[in-house]
Amino acid sequence: MESKKLNRLLQQTVSELSQTSSLYGLCHECDDGAPLPSGPILTEIVELCREILFPGFYGKSNISIQTLVYHIGVCVERLHTLLAGQIEAARCLPSGSDVEQKSATEIAAAFIGRLPALRAVLATDVEAAYKGDPAAESIGEIISCYPVIKAVTNYRIAHELLLLGVPLIPRIITEMAHSETGIDIHPAATIGSHFTIDHGTGVVIGATCIIGNNVKLYQGVTLGAKSFPLDDEGNPIKGIPRHPILEDNVIVYSNATVLGRITIGRGSVIGGNVWVTESTKPGEQIVQGKKIRSYAKETVVKPEDYGGL
Repeated sequence: MESKKLNRLLQQTVSELSQTSSLYGLCHECDDGAPLPSGPILTEIVELCREILFPGFYGKSNISIQTLVYHIGVCVERLHTLLAGQIEAARCLPSGSDVEQKSATEIAAAFIGRLPALRAVLATDVEAAYKGDPAAESIGEIISCYPVIKAVTNYRIAHELLLLGVPLIPRIITEMAHSETGIDIHPAATIGSHFTIDHGTGVVIGATCIIGNNVKLYQGVTLGAKSFPLDDEGNPIKGIPRHPILEDNVIVYSNATVLGRITIGRGSVIGGNVWVTESTKPGEQIVQGKKIRSYAKETVVKPEDYGGL
């Protein structure tokens, strides 16, 4: 293509791409030069959190008890500075949060104040992963290698920020873990202690899920919505509970799909490749196409019960 034709083509394309009529909702115009949150900075924030929560396993590996206070102090100071800046940047977008609006520095400090409790609950997740996998040779292997710890750490960080009313950033942080591990946990989900996911790839946990203590999921599990109620204009109604509740001590095996605002009773076991859209009683076991003994009743789940799926 000759030079003049090439220049005309490029100029025409730039002109078309700059038409405001084509940009509705697709262009973010910064106010007073304030950009959106930065992916690289949020990555550093997550890495700092991991380094603080699991010192020696993430970040600098030459940690000793003698240098621990200094090391964590340096990490916390940088974390506060970076997080406050990113919270301020996130506020350029509208948020549905009704949490009292505090300054970005106050919110960042409040988040850091929750890190000891966050480490305590993550310790139970590490324990559950170790005890739940005969192939695991050490706690260190769990922390260093297992995708569940990376994904759940990001989720618990994001969940705390969400509770503090921070917009946008919690979802970015959980999507970072989704990209890294294949585990998709919405930051608004509520998850108890001693939570683990074996293998993990393909797991989806929806925004209004409530998961109790000592729950174990396997790869490919979906805890999703059965339907999306619409308003008078045909748009999905937001903010209503539409995902499952899993009570304590539930196990859901690989590729099971649990949909809708149903309750999987305490101690229930959901077998692999099962499609569940009705609540179970405590202790019940659901296995596709078989009768199995349970504490509550005998249950048969057949493909034709769910439209042949």
